Amino acid sequence: MRFRGRVKGTAPATPAPSPAEPAGPPPVLVIDALGRKCPIPIIMLAERIREVPVGEVVAVLADDAAARTDIPAWCRMKSQDFVREETLPQGGWGFHIRRTY
Repeated sequence: MRFRGRVKGTAPATPAPSPAEPAGPPPVLVIDALGRKCPIPIIMLAERIREVPVGEVVAVLADDAAARTDIPAWCRMKSQDFVREETLPQGGWGFHIRRTY
């Protein structure tokens, strides 16, 4: 019989990425909407996403809780790729969006 599990007390074969390491490509444009209320972060994103080449990532920094639902919804509505959301150390979130067209 062959054992396929992990031996107690041993480390996994591949280490998990550190939470401090960014996941995915770095953004080529960062839009600072901290302190702005809805719908301003979405308006800022819509106005500036055309500044980056197709396939590149834009980050929107926002601390309005509505952005957590509004930005992914905007991406679905506009056929842009919502890459990820990260919590910012100073408060708020960073939303990463890849331009698709």
